[in-house]
Amino acid sequence: MENITKEHITSYPYQSPIGQFDIIGNDQGIQAIQFVGKQEQPINKTTLVNPVADSWPTSVQQCFRELDEYFAGKRIDFEVPLAPEATEFQQKVWDALLDIPWGQTLTYGKIAEQIGQPKAAQAVGAANGQNPIPIIVPCHRVVGSNGTLTGYAGGLWRKEWLLKHENVKLPGKQLSLLDF
Repeated sequence: MENITKEHITSYPYQSPIGQFDIIGNDQGIQAIQFVGKQEQPINKTTLVNPVADSWPTSVQQCFRELDEYFAGKRIDFEVPLAPEATEFQQKVWDALLDIPWGQTLTYGKIAEQIGQPKAAQAVGAANGQNPIPIIVPCHRVVGSNGTLTGYAGGLWRKEWLLKHENVKLPGKQLSLLDF
């Protein structure tokens, strides 16, 4: 992930099964994905349409394609260029998030160990919460030390939905509410 300049960054609305979000980026990469509104439940997937214009930056077009594939269950890894603004510590944490495989979870403590700062679990949690590119940088795959769901900027129901979509089994958590 590289930092990008703020000039020529535009927002593009994207409809997903977990609500609308704006994809923010330019030809250098995606800078952010921001949830829009206060939707509180999944949307019927058959009603979603995300037209892409040829005039859009190539990274945004690629992001739309890859997200469409992810939500259709046809993609487990993203290849779109990413370019969030980050401190060195945040970048380490977000890079570690990118290493969490589809369908698996890690705890904040394990990520702290992976980045060589085993006592920084709370700081990892803070950096995780400041991740500007949810879904693609999979902060939803981070759980509490006992395996329970903890905060998610888009709401815990979205985190639950994403983990179910990835076939994650959560201890003691019934996900039947989110069948899709």
